[in-house]
Amino acid sequence: MTVHLEVSEGVGTIRLDRPPMNALDIATQDRLRELAEEVTRREDVRAVVLWGGQKVFAAGADIKEMQAMDHAAMVARSRGLQDSFTAVARIPKPVVAAVSGYALGGGCELALCADIRVAGEGAKLGQPEILLGLIPGAGGTQRLSRLVGPSKAKDLIFTGRQVKAPEALAIGLVDRVVPDERVYEEAFAWAARLAQGPAIALRAAKESIDAGLEADLDTGLAIERNWFAGLFATEDRETGMRSFVEEGPGKAKFR
Repeated sequence: MTVHLEVSEGVGTIRLDRPPMNALDIATQDRLRELAEEVTRREDVRAVVLWGGQKVFAAGADIKEMQAMDHAAMVARSRGLQDSFTAVARIPKPVVAAVSGYALGGGCELALCADIRVAGEGAKLGQPEILLGLIPGAGGTQRLSRLVGPSKAKDLIFTGRQVKAPEALAIGLVDRVVPDERVYEEAFAWAARLAQGPAIALRAAKESIDAGLEADLDTGLAIERNWFAGLFATEDRETGMRSFVEEGPGKAKFR
């Protein structure tokens, strides 16, 4: 398999493993979707790390595989490509991308599917599809513009240039830059901390933010209101409020 799942301390690590550059061929895309659906179902997975190993996150699509495809073949495949990444973006649990080395093209688009991106100091990100006479096709034109704004997204997509970690942090493409050897450790620590939190409330927060961004303000407020009221039916809400009253803030132990 070109993608593996390992679970520890409530954290599921989805690990790309297709040397040398973790090129995202069709088999890898489909495996990503399968594992995204698996971690969504599994109760022992409460947070997720996306990782490509110490040297490279993912350097993009398998260009040789794509070169052999004509228009009809890509029409048939493009929905499957997007669906694989969308499955990752819709994991209803906290997801962090641990970005080492290159995250280009589809690799950058995969990182965009995470809630938080931790990058190594030597990381480089970008959407170089324009240099192939193409545009991003796995969500890059949509998720990148929503994350960093349309003008910065157009700069990266129009030029195809690579962004080093400091600039990526400055424009909001990544959220934290750490020494290269600590990328996975830092990402795992973030995920493990949230894995101890109230699972349903975290799901509610993620869905309220993500769905609200796709809607007008009134609809977003309705989504928030419904989740907020619904959480009063959960055991976690009882645990959290009881702990706050009896022990003070931040000491609740959630099941």
